[in-house]
Amino acid sequence: LSIPEAHIVSGYCIGASRPVRTVVVVSQKPIADVRRIWLDSHSRTSSLLTRILCRELWKIEPQFLYLDDYSLLDTPQDGDAFLLIGDKVFPREGHFRHSYDLAECWNTMTGLPFVFALWIARESVPGQEIEALERSLAFGLDRIPEAIEAYGHSAKPYAFDYLTKNIDFILDQPKRKALALFWEKAALLDPR
Repeated sequence: LSIPEAHIVSGYCIGASRPVRTVVVVSQKPIADVRRIWLDSHSRTSSLLTRILCRELWKIEPQFLYLDDYSLLDTPQDGDAFLLIGDKVFPREGHFRHSYDLAECWNTMTGLPFVFALWIARESVPGQEIEALERSLAFGLDRIPEAIEAYGHSAKPYAFDYLTKNIDFILDQPKRKALALFWEKAALLDPR
């Protein structure tokens, strides 16, 4: 929303209609007892979603800090929680007593899926480049098993399910509705 003249250019996204598994808040205490949340600095969207969930679903007002030193996860302080995204989640699954999947929490609160990322461009981007992007995205989605193999993830039992069940790549109408609601809620927290 902060990029001037940007608009959505693809019918694809990185979203979730069920638990996403790789965007979580983890802690040793229940979320109601959390005093600080260390936000993964690699996703502004997930950080905003965490703040929305704190305010509207969990009804807590923790201190928010940015997590740049991931060694803090090895020695959490009393009352600490951590927003983790992406591949950093897999090796830490089961290391914390509590794990809150943010897509699942958003769905509990709104009844909607969630859109974590999408493709945008300014009006000046040529149409043929956007068409090439769409073809590339469709090509990749049609070849998920081959991609898993090519990038050496075949030995990871969760790889196929993650890319076909946890992540949902189609920007359908429920996701567009969720996106509008998220933008509305995010603007209250971060007017930029």
